[in-house]
Amino acid sequence: MADKPKGEKAKKSKGEKAKEKAPEAVTSTTDVEPPRKRKLYHDRAAAELVKQFQYKNPMQVPRLHKITVNMGLGAAVGNPKIIDSAVEELRAITGQKPIVTRAKKAIATFKLREGVPIGAMVTLRRERMWEFLDRLVSIALPRVRDFKGVSARGFDGQGNYTLGLKEQIIFPEIDYDKIDTIKGLNISFVTSAKNDQEGRALLTQLVMPFRA
Repeated sequence: MADKPKGEKAKKSKGEKAKEKAPEAVTSTTDVEPPRKRKLYHDRAAAELVKQFQYKNPMQVPRLHKITVNMGLGAAVGNPKIIDSAVEELRAITGQKPIVTRAKKAIATFKLREGVPIGAMVTLRRERMWEFLDRLVSIALPRVRDFKGVSARGFDGQGNYTLGLKEQIIFPEIDYDKIDTIKGLNISFVTSAKNDQEGRALLTQLVMPFRA
């Protein structure tokens, strides 16, 4: 019996490799669930905002662009090692590598020199933004002692909102036994809203627990 030509054998091996790879491509796309808050925005929140403000163009509907999480650490001037722990804690909280923020100018009164590390910051977009928002409102904020909702005074007049937290330990990703000191953080929500009314309505639809 004659051997198969080498060309046919090569084509067959390519076909077998393609069949082996095909199932992986299918499972990798179908098994991924979209973030719950992003799904909430598209399925319900956007429609409710259109109904509330009577938008005529879908592009007018406010959107959440990004979330910035910042730790300002004045104590780092005398204790530089606190920056390292802040970076690791922010990485655990957000799932993203933070950047170290540095002083833009020297302030003699506080013994602060230009370029000295004074904090850490993370900017979240897309999936990580939605996932962080979900964990913040569903898990972290309810762990605040005597929690009665967040203040609505943190809007800047242009629809963006900043929330201040006194303790990083409300996030379950933080191991209380390993922290060196209690650190506060600011969380800023940057939206496409034109004013504070639209910005608050957007965050309310995303289940931000504002106080009455």
